[in-house]
Amino acid sequence: MEHTIIRNNEIRFARSEDVVRITPCAKNAIRFEAFPGGEVYDENFTLLPQTAEAVIEDQVSSVRMTVGEVRVQLERNGKVTFFKNGQTILEEKPELAFFSGFRHYEKNARGAFSARVTFAPQEGERFYGLGHEESGRFDLKGCSFDLRHVNAKCTIPFVYSSLGYGFLWNNPAVGNVELSVNRTRWSVGATRKIDYVVIAGTPREVAATLADLTGHAPVMPHWATGFWQSRLRYETQEDLLAVARRYKEEGVPLSAIVCDYFHWTEQGDYQFDPRYWPDVRAMADELHAMSTKLIVSVWPTINENSENYAYMRDHDLLIKTDDGTGKVFDFYGPQAEIDATNPETRAFVFSKLKAHYLDNGVDELWLDEAEPEIHPENFSNLRLSIGRGDEVGLLYPYYYVKMAYDGLKSIRDEVPVTLTRAAYTGSQKYGALVWSGDIYSSFDSLAAQVKAGLHMAMCGIPWWNTDIGGFWGGDTQSEEFRELIVRWFQYGVFSPVMRVHGNRNRHGEKKRDVKEPTGDPNEFWSFGERNTPILKDLIFLRERLRPYIETHLRVAAEKGYPVMRPMFFDYPEDPVCYTLGEQYLFGDDILFAPIVHRGQTEKSVYLPEGEWILTSSGQPYAPGWHEIHAETDAFVAFVKRGAAVLDCFRS
Repeated sequence: MEHTIIRNNEIRFARSEDVVRITPCAKNAIRFEAFPGGEVYDENFTLLPQTAEAVIEDQVSSVRMTVGEVRVQLERNGKVTFFKNGQTILEEKPELAFFSGFRHYEKNARGAFSARVTFAPQEGERFYGLGHEESGRFDLKGCSFDLRHVNAKCTIPFVYSSLGYGFLWNNPAVGNVELSVNRTRWSVGATRKIDYVVIAGTPREVAATLADLTGHAPVMPHWATGFWQSRLRYETQEDLLAVARRYKEEGVPLSAIVCDYFHWTEQGDYQFDPRYWPDVRAMADELHAMSTKLIVSVWPTINENSENYAYMRDHDLLIKTDDGTGKVFDFYGPQAEIDATNPETRAFVFSKLKAHYLDNGVDELWLDEAEPEIHPENFSNLRLSIGRGDEVGLLYPYYYVKMAYDGLKSIRDEVPVTLTRAAYTGSQKYGALVWSGDIYSSFDSLAAQVKAGLHMAMCGIPWWNTDIGGFWGGDTQSEEFRELIVRWFQYGVFSPVMRVHGNRNRHGEKKRDVKEPTGDPNEFWSFGERNTPILKDLIFLRERLRPYIETHLRVAAEKGYPVMRPMFFDYPEDPVCYTLGEQYLFGDDILFAPIVHRGQTEKSVYLPEGEWILTSSGQPYAPGWHEIHAETDAFVAFVKRGAAVLDCFRS
């Protein structure tokens, strides 16, 4: 028997299948929750609901709620439809005959439910978002995606629709989303509820509301907007310092240098191996004298040889498994994983990071393997402090970066910048600088990364970057890679953070008896005599652009607008802009069109309304399509006429 209760600005509707709760949660935003079995599960996960005015109408066949531009209609049979300014934007699609069967559940032995909700397709609709992965697609309509984190794939379950709304799936369970031509379907394997938010508005309006609902990123500190140097890996303290000293000799500013994994004594010890890193404080002091930050890699893995293993095992600070082994990863032996969702784990691990790294001059942390990476990938086997892995597993990187943020803020005033390989909705408020993982060194990968970065930008995560050059498969002696590294450096200039990294193919024998040897050098002077001055000039261009970038990073913090963003973000009324996945806006005034194909020297660029200046020539261009020539040592960028940033391109 269905019945409806309206009170306290809320609609509650009960039927045999579920109890529905509909609430206003922000300007132009409505939250929908459905609880299978009728038991209300009050959990916001990472959502920060706001108060908002709503108009509720109780009619004979339905009940409606209007919040600004968005209205939801709940029919007595359970069907839900959303409207924006009177036009249908999202409509549940029945799974059964006679227009019935809205939302589907199956209960498991643990009391959780598999659940799905299906929406009808809308003609001409396009989707953007869902975090990053190398799908190679800009418009995600017609695609299916797993809702899970793995290396090189980070799920942020949010999409922006070309119909003028955002959809936030507020559910950290492992699942799937189909954005297919015959339906849109969100489904999870184990949950206590269906929970999503619909936000009406332009891209800017939705981005602002999304930031209010999930948290605003802090203002990125000045040091982080410069050039970062990294490679897999610097084997010794002297190796790392030699690179930083070379930058100093070259007169090239180096904002940060990263010390990658296996600098440690044992996985889970969180300290440098003194055989290769004899005086970390002296190393940090020398780097600081050169205005360079030291960043160190941290993994969540721990093995039985670690001095911390027994304590963490005995105090329930590790991820447990149903099979009882506690081992979920095999990398130089079986590894357990810290349970970052447990506040006691976070406090214990950070105490070790502080004692061995931060108190010795390390500035920031790089949280690698943040998904977490588990082999085999079986989230239902994991038991976390906050719940089962298949129900809440997507939250792991959120709490992992929270560990760094809370710990760093407790000992200093500066904004933490934590490089992390995965994130979840809301991670931005903890200073998460997300990178796209261990991607392949190829032009196809570069092209896919451009699109992936734009999807990430639409998800409320404004700090994002890639390994310039890709992570693996790059041969520094090959002409193809040397062309690729230049094109990727160009892309890096116009990314929120410019950071080179990678495991370059080794030429010659390893020099030392170390557990994890380095690949070939990966510094700007390592890719051939012709490329060295080209890459050096690009680093200096980035340096000149920093005031412009920092202005827009402040806007990102205040309003939620990403620095790197799709063309339609600023030009939502231009239908062409919804098709442009290989060019984008970098702040308000720069349009960058990266060249992402081998041997390419011609780039087709679409210019929206206004007059644009080609940075390489100073020539003005009118709106429309243009073919622009750019040899390998040049790139394609335009600046709005009258914008002061044009001066940065005149070295």
